[in-house]
Amino acid sequence: MPVISRAGRTRTRLTVGRCEKHKKLSRDPSCETTSERHHTPYCDEAGIAPARCDGRESNMKTRAAVLTGPEKPFEIMELELDPPRAFEVRLRMVAAGLCHSDLHMIDGDLAVSFPVVGGHEAAGIVEEVGEGVTKVSVGDHVVCSYIPSCGHCRYCSTGHQNLCDQGATILAGTMPDGTYRFHSIPGAGEARTDYGALCMLGAFSEHIVISELSVVKVDSWLPLDKAVLVGCGVTAGWGTAVRAGNIRPGDTTVIYGAGGLGQNAIQGAKFAGSRHIVVIDPVEFKRDTALQFGATHVFAEAKEAHEAVVEMTWGQGADQALVIVSSVDEEVVQNAFNIIGKGGTVVMTAIADPALLTIHVSGSDMVFNEKVIRGCQFGSSNPQYDIVKMLRMYDQGLLKLDELITRRYTLDQINDGYQDLRDGKNIRGIIDFSL
Repeated sequence: MPVISRAGRTRTRLTVGRCEKHKKLSRDPSCETTSERHHTPYCDEAGIAPARCDGRESNMKTRAAVLTGPEKPFEIMELELDPPRAFEVRLRMVAAGLCHSDLHMIDGDLAVSFPVVGGHEAAGIVEEVGEGVTKVSVGDHVVCSYIPSCGHCRYCSTGHQNLCDQGATILAGTMPDGTYRFHSIPGAGEARTDYGALCMLGAFSEHIVISELSVVKVDSWLPLDKAVLVGCGVTAGWGTAVRAGNIRPGDTTVIYGAGGLGQNAIQGAKFAGSRHIVVIDPVEFKRDTALQFGATHVFAEAKEAHEAVVEMTWGQGADQALVIVSSVDEEVVQNAFNIIGKGGTVVMTAIADPALLTIHVSGSDMVFNEKVIRGCQFGSSNPQYDIVKMLRMYDQGLLKLDELITRRYTLDQINDGYQDLRDGKNIRGIIDFSL
């Protein structure tokens, strides 16, 4: 069967094998092949693979929301997307969450490389798999983990899959080998530009090519437009409370910030058995929502909350203070440190400009009262396990997901969605690719 490449050349469908001359998979009759088990691109005499063995082009086009620099809005662009290489998969996106972390790129609080396709909370359906992929198959439903987990590096093998070494390039926008999957579509005489993918995902695109280490297969009957939330906000917030906070039944837990992560910290604290769940947020809508998710007390100001916690604990102070505000500063850290009692823990999940020193507390108070301040990345979770576990809790009615979604947006409305987030109108907005 003839195959037409993008250059217009006609070739004949041939047996696929590995070309020893060019060191890549091949169907060129002049290549010396050693295998016939592949159904993948072939190389020509120059070692180039311009077409696919199934007649499709090597690359495809996709619409994506791109940031070209700080202090700039997202731009909708048509980009070229590479096919999946070995151990990679291509997804058709179903939904992507609008997380505040993407605003940190715009505000300069995350040192990413531009241009970059944004989005790191993602769910979709597998369209194609590269050579060697065994984890998922075409048609599988998946939620993406914004930190890959290899299972065998020092951190994965010691139970810290959220710190996997394969995530070293998540802000650089490249795959671990330093290559890109998104590219510009150059005009005549123009050079092709590589576009990064935030967290090795680039979820704000109709199609993405990612490592199989970043996908988690989920039950096919679960709605992906809800399941997407456990790819970041739900797991991170829940884990801040349950894993990093180590909440025990009867504890008093204070939560600073009631946005997409904060509401899930509330769910986690309630599930773990906190007796008092005290939430501080200046936005009334978020405080009202916090009460629906399990908060026992809500306050607009930290001072009011401090006085209430002292009274309700008979002067003992809180057991945990979870800092999940949109952008952390020195004041909120001091408030959190002061509100916990002896042996209490402050968990830092919120971030700010890395150049800012946001933790200034009394060393004597920390030592004499054995107070702890610790960081928390992705809820200190095991993404491959916890994402599935939390979705099954949702399936059994033990976890709220539907109630977290405030509004849905098309990809073209992404800047409206982020403005609503800045204005305090959303708990979680999502890009719904079916709209």
